[in-house]
Amino acid sequence: MSRQTTLRILSLSALAVALAACSGKAPPLDQYGGSPEMPKPHRGLMPDMTIAKPAQWGDTLPTVPKGYRISAIATDLNIPRQTLMLPNGDILVAEGRGGSAPALKPKDVIAGKIKAKGNTSVKSGNRLTLLRDADGDGTYELKTVFADNLNAPYGLALIGNAIYVANQDAVVRFDYQEGQTKAGAAPVKLTDLPSAINHHWTKAMTASADGRYLYVGIGSNSNITERGMAVEIDRARIWQIDVATGAHKDYATGIRNPTALAIQPGTGTLWAVVNERDEIGPNLVPDYLTSVKEGGFYGWPYSYWGKNVDRRVMPQNPEKVASAIAPDYALGSHVAALGVAFSSEVMGTQFADGVFVGEHGSWNRNPPVGYKVVFVPFSNGRPAGEPIDFVSGFFGEDGKTRGRPVGVTVDPRGALIVADDLSNTIWRVTRDGAQ
Repeated sequence: MSRQTTLRILSLSALAVALAACSGKAPPLDQYGGSPEMPKPHRGLMPDMTIAKPAQWGDTLPTVPKGYRISAIATDLNIPRQTLMLPNGDILVAEGRGGSAPALKPKDVIAGKIKAKGNTSVKSGNRLTLLRDADGDGTYELKTVFADNLNAPYGLALIGNAIYVANQDAVVRFDYQEGQTKAGAAPVKLTDLPSAINHHWTKAMTASADGRYLYVGIGSNSNITERGMAVEIDRARIWQIDVATGAHKDYATGIRNPTALAIQPGTGTLWAVVNERDEIGPNLVPDYLTSVKEGGFYGWPYSYWGKNVDRRVMPQNPEKVASAIAPDYALGSHVAALGVAFSSEVMGTQFADGVFVGEHGSWNRNPPVGYKVVFVPFSNGRPAGEPIDFVSGFFGEDGKTRGRPVGVTVDPRGALIVADDLSNTIWRVTRDGAQ
C-alpha cells in the first residue's frame, strides 16, 4: 500500500471517528416478532461504528434468570464457535477463524480495523476440543484436542458413528465410537464447499432428523453484491447434502448469511438464524429467526424482510422480489445472531418451549445491541411473544465487553452450553439444584 493511500485511509478513519462521535443514538423501535417496525433506509458516508473495549471478567459472571446459575466449564480456548453434545455427555467445541476477503474500498479497511478492536486477539485454533465431566458433578475435568489441523471449523453434526465438521472449504467426516477422546484417523472429505473470497466464511450445519441429509449454510460474498454477482454463485443459500454420496442441491436461496441451523423436534422442520445486510441505518435490517421452506427465496440481495426493495442493488429484479418470503421472527437489527438451539422441559417450565439464540453483538450501531443469549418462546410450533434475556451482562454497564456469545447447545441432562469467542470460554447454565 502506497504512502498516499495510507494517508487517505488515515484521513477517512479520522473522519469516521468524528462522524461517529457526532451521531446520535438510534431511536428505539419495536423490531421483534413477525411484524417489525421498518424505518426508511438511510445511507451515510460511514455506518455508526460503536465498538466496546474488551475487558476481563475478573470476579464477575454473566447474568442469568433467578433460579439459574452459570459457570465457566472451559477457558483459554482458541476462538470457540459452535458446540456439539455427544451421547455420553462429552462436548465437542469447534475453534477457529476463517475468511480471506480483501477490502474493496478504504472504508472497508477502516471498518475491518474498528471491528477487530472488539474481537479476541487469540490465534485461530483450527481444531476440535473435547470436554468431559466424567462423574457428572458439573466440573469438566478433561479438556483435550480431539482433532487439529482443520480449516476454520464451524458447523458440527453427529450421525450414527460419524462426526461431521463444516470447515470453511469442505464438509469432512470423522469415524467415532462413544467415549473416544481423540480422532483415530485423518478426516475424510464428503464434499467441497464454496470458499473463494469467503466474505462470510462460517459454514453452519445440522443433520436432518432421519440422518439422510446435512444442511449447510453458505453466506454471501458481500454486503449487497459490491463484488459483482459472479462471485455470488452458490452463495447466500442453504445446501442439502446427501450423506451417502456427498451430492448437494439448493434447499433455499436469498438468505444473506445463515449462521446457525437447527431441526425442530417432532416436526423435522429446518430453522435458521440469519444476519441481514448493513449500511442503510442503525434500525435496518432486522436479523431474523425463520423456518426454512424447501425451494424458498428470502430476498437477498434484491429485497429484505420479504418484498422491501433494496435500491442499492443493480440491476433490480422485480420477479425475484415478488417471490421473496418474509421471515418468521425478527430479532432486531444488527444483533448478529450466531447460535440457535431448540429447548426442552429440562430447562424449566418458562424456557421449555422455544429456542435459545446466541447474539454476538453489533459493531455498527449506537447504542450497541445483542451481546447476549435470548430465549424466543414458541406456541403451537411457532414463535410467540417477545424474546427473553437468558444470559446477559456480556456488554457491561461500564460500556466494556467481556464476552460475545456464539453457539448455543441444550444438554439433555439439563443445561445450556454457550460458546463465548471473546473471553474464549465455554459457559454452562443450569437450574438451581442441578449438577
